Amino acid sequence: MDFFGKLLKDILGTPTGAPAATPGSGEPATPPPVYPKVLAIVHNPVMRTHGGRKIRESFRWNDPDKLALGYIDDIRRASYGYANYQIAERIEVDDFPAKKDGYRYDDRSFSEAWQRKVFHQPDAVDYHALAREFKMIEKVDSGAIDEVWLLGFPFCGYYESLMVGPGAFWCNAPPLQGTEHASRRFVIMGFNYERGVGEMLEDLGHRTEAILSKVFEGRRGEANLFERFLRYDKKYPGRAECGNVHFAPNSERDYDWGNRRFVPSRCDSWLNFPDLSGEPRMVNCGEWGDGDIRQHHLWWLSHLPHIMGEGDGISWNWWEYVIDPNRV
Repeated sequence: MDFFGKLLKDILGTPTGAPAATPGSGEPATPPPVYPKVLAIVHNPVMRTHGGRKIRESFRWNDPDKLALGYIDDIRRASYGYANYQIAERIEVDDFPAKKDGYRYDDRSFSEAWQRKVFHQPDAVDYHALAREFKMIEKVDSGAIDEVWLLGFPFCGYYESLMVGPGAFWCNAPPLQGTEHASRRFVIMGFNYERGVGEMLEDLGHRTEAILSKVFEGRRGEANLFERFLRYDKKYPGRAECGNVHFAPNSERDYDWGNRRFVPSRCDSWLNFPDLSGEPRMVNCGEWGDGDIRQHHLWWLSHLPHIMGEGDGISWNWWEYVIDPNRV
């Protein structure tokens, strides 16, 4: 909570470290908030082999509804009040999702697989079957929803994120072929309620990396601001900026968010965007939560540009692309 208090004044207020005013221009204008609507599908089958309890209770995994609320709150905070997700429809499914080859666990076969730690391959879920079953494209076309969240247990076979629709592109997974007839693009997120909000933010972080890489596709050198944003000391010695989802500015390996080594970083400059002329300062993991996955990802996401304006044809509110891939 100390971290959140330092990072933000309150849930919808101006966060601590918001962009400084440009001399003579006043405070940067904040983009109007958006309220994307979500279809939340919770796979939570009843386990007759566990006394008729649902799988979440049987294995004592996290409450998916509480996870979703925490995730929504964190995105609102990290986007400085811009992205305000709303769950428009929630469906709880008393069944195991079908795999790409048609295989479907039941309570007994899943329990045996969990005990033996040997699971069906291919693990990947049948996304086309899910899209048909829950009328995802029809609901997007009608405007009832803007994206889909799958919340399930381990080995449901979800990707962390996947894009659907006309012109869909890589979004930490290949685009879902055969969905070009949809009226617009949308993202299906996959969350595992065995894990926590930090892992949900990691899914969003990789979605962010994929979408912003597409936005800046074709820009070279210093003109590719997202590549500059991603710099970390191991790859760019002495020239770190904010790093990426796996590598903080001072990380020496994947997921090394608790490294106490100090390195020079220009991460603060991104809080003064579009003025990136600030001097570097020495930083270590004390900046982003001393190794806590959720705090690191909030720190990283909160450094994305999030103000009105544009340069080189690209919005200065990068959240605009992350939330709505149709803007790309």
